[in-house]
Amino acid sequence: MTVEVSLGLWQDRPAAEALATARLVGELGFDALWIGEMATYDAFALATAVGPLLPSTRLVLGPFAVTVRDPVMIAMGAASVASLTGRPVGVALGTSSPVVVEQWHGRSRARAARALDESARAVRLLLDGAKADLPGEVVSTRGYRLRLDAPGGELIVAAFGPHAVATAARHADRMVLNLIDPATAGDLVRRMSAAADSAGRPRPRVAVWTPAAIGAGFTPAAVEQLRRGMVGYLGAPGYADMFTRAGFGDVVEFARTRPHPRELLAAVPGDLVATVGVLGDEEAAAKRIAEYRSQGIDDVVLVPASTVDDPAGSATLHAAATLR
Repeated sequence: MTVEVSLGLWQDRPAAEALATARLVGELGFDALWIGEMATYDAFALATAVGPLLPSTRLVLGPFAVTVRDPVMIAMGAASVASLTGRPVGVALGTSSPVVVEQWHGRSRARAARALDESARAVRLLLDGAKADLPGEVVSTRGYRLRLDAPGGELIVAAFGPHAVATAARHADRMVLNLIDPATAGDLVRRMSAAADSAGRPRPRVAVWTPAAIGAGFTPAAVEQLRRGMVGYLGAPGYADMFTRAGFGDVVEFARTRPHPRELLAAVPGDLVATVGVLGDEEAAAKRIAEYRSQGIDDVVLVPASTVDDPAGSATLHAAATLR
């Protein structure tokens, strides 16, 4: 199992703090740094800026919303970052949320599962340096081949539902799961194995993103930051069932009444974060990582809390470096 790091891109912290976190990831020698895209930096631009800070660390960009960015944009961006930084670059694909796709970008999320499958097929070919001629039902491309060298990284699919798992099984090098407990992770690993068998492929590796506050980074401020990050998931399909099984059914039922986010946040107990997080001292963190490993997870991607008490997630990252 590898332990990797994803930038948190926390909305309550200065955007430029992401560069300080990236520098620490490089100094501590983590295998990979994941760079997503939220409300501040363009992921390709940020990756180009942090690449020189990462002498031996792979870059994983995304997940990119497949109904917002088309396959050529994604492949061209990945190849650009690889060429300009000299780092291997992989990309992750996902369907994102209605807020991001429909409200921010004004695009349709209709048939997102089909768009994910078609994008994965096209991006796979483009990342390998091939020409992708795909007359898809939702996503199509014809005639383009990378002029830059292929970026040398992997294709990853963010999954939870059965259609996304099947897409990952057919096309991806890895599947990544977000904010899930070890038991749910194990169930999805088994689904992936069955889907890969049906597709006639070896099972792709499976990674899990998990919020982290470890060692001296495990502070009340960190728990509060991570607690705020749970609000959008409590009533979501799949996640609601998971949190109910974990004993938080009352909070899930409240979330389903669509309260104001401020009211829902007030109802979220601090120990709910521990359901899907790596929290506590190094011993507790190692135990949680071992739980994921026992369920067949290949890679744990830590999303370090970043607070006034632990700027850039420094304490958490130094503690996590001992767990690899």
